[in-house]
Amino acid sequence: GRGNRGRDKGCNIHEDICCTDVLLRTPNIDRLSREGVKLTQHIAAAPLCTPSRAAFLTGRYWVGGSGGLPPNETTFAKIMQQQGYTTGLIGKWHQGVNCASRNDFCHHPLNHGFDYFYGMPFSLMNDCQNKKSSEIDKVLRKKLWFYTQTIALAVLTLAIARLTHLISVRWKIINFLPMKVKRSASLMLREAVSFIERHRHGPFLLFVSFLHVHTPLVTTEEFRGESRHGLYGDNVEEMDLMVGKVLDALDKEGLTNTTLTYFASDHGGFLEARDGNVQLGGWNGIYKGGKAMAGWEGGIRVPGIFRWPGVLPANTIIDEPTSLMDIYSTVTYLGGGTVPQDRVIDGRNMMPLLQGTVQHSEHEFMFHYCGLHLHAVRWHQKDSGALWKAHYMTPIFQPEGTGACYETGLCPCSGEGVAHHHPPLLFDLSRDPSEAKPLSHDTEPLFNTVINRIDGAVAEHRRTLTPVPQQLSAYNIMWKPWLQPCFGTFPFCWCDKENVDPRRG
Repeated sequence: GRGNRGRDKGCNIHEDICCTDVLLRTPNIDRLSREGVKLTQHIAAAPLCTPSRAAFLTGRYWVGGSGGLPPNETTFAKIMQQQGYTTGLIGKWHQGVNCASRNDFCHHPLNHGFDYFYGMPFSLMNDCQNKKSSEIDKVLRKKLWFYTQTIALAVLTLAIARLTHLISVRWKIINFLPMKVKRSASLMLREAVSFIERHRHGPFLLFVSFLHVHTPLVTTEEFRGESRHGLYGDNVEEMDLMVGKVLDALDKEGLTNTTLTYFASDHGGFLEARDGNVQLGGWNGIYKGGKAMAGWEGGIRVPGIFRWPGVLPANTIIDEPTSLMDIYSTVTYLGGGTVPQDRVIDGRNMMPLLQGTVQHSEHEFMFHYCGLHLHAVRWHQKDSGALWKAHYMTPIFQPEGTGACYETGLCPCSGEGVAHHHPPLLFDLSRDPSEAKPLSHDTEPLFNTVINRIDGAVAEHRRTLTPVPQQLSAYNIMWKPWLQPCFGTFPFCWCDKENVDPRRG
């Protein structure tokens, strides 16, 4: 074959629903699973979108990098671009756009190895939709004084910007603003299929980053009420259709047998995302915790499926620990490139494991961060088959015993909202995947040995990290409207090139 490499990646669907739940219809994802290799212990490097995606793109624990996607980081897209592949990103980027000025585009996908980008540079929130209450406002209402100060600052900033024309610029790369959420799925799917059609004769890498199934679960009328799992289920089933359309495009162009297809998620379900008693953020099955909880499995264990007919075995399940960061080394190997030698690359080439030529993953230790804080570490003791996991910090659930942080909306990484454990909480995931029964000196003879071994690995790991500036300083978290896109004269930032009649120019 021509060696083409295509990729599609979904967001926030959990493996216990995908490929297993007959009440949730996902025939296209099920097809991928039947025709490929399913990873049951696929681990995200972080329990939130941006850091998880940064690690995914660079093959490195994100904690070693500064804000956005640092210009000195080398993504797998850049390596493949250098190897002659045409690279494209369709969908959600969520790695930032600008650094110091409104048009430096330092974090833009086109500056990180992608030849083509059509999608959303930021995240998907209720704030993007009309008639939806702002997610930010929900937090600010709890702090009335801070809310008032923020509004006052925003008004002053807008007034100054309007009078000085500070940000009244035209972004010719923008097709429509504000975002047309109801049309986003069809537009992005159109672009993904078009990309495959345009580049079918040459090697390409396509990263399709669906807005599904992320809250606020924007779903077309065709799929609303169709599932038996509420709006979340409707959104999953619509995403499955989109997966099918991408697979159909590969079939149509005769690329199926020469394309490596990869399906994954950037983190686990968002337990605190609710509308009254309706759960919107998904379900993590037997696994404790969820989004923003770095240590618990529910926040970091995600689906992983690889398909490459004739190269990878079909209908195969691998229980070994693997990481989203592994795609970096895997794709680089397949593209004939070389990973950077001047930095630590935490991802591993998965091809030997996927093809069955080795029985064990190369990963011995994995480190689970929440912000800058190391919450947990897993140790894959290959000789015994044990899968140890030590928790140094865990979030304090609110209300107590509920399994999530419903009172704050997201669990914090540090401060009064977390509990410190001395000695660490220890589990053997091979016997207790739900992390329900912590081990102790009395119940586990190897307790001290395991903790000492993990502590040593932590010390070694920390020696590989380079200190970076504090990303949550007062200045860094301040709203900077002058760095945001504005098509037209500020504050009238809207356009819709998608609806322009081509006959009228």
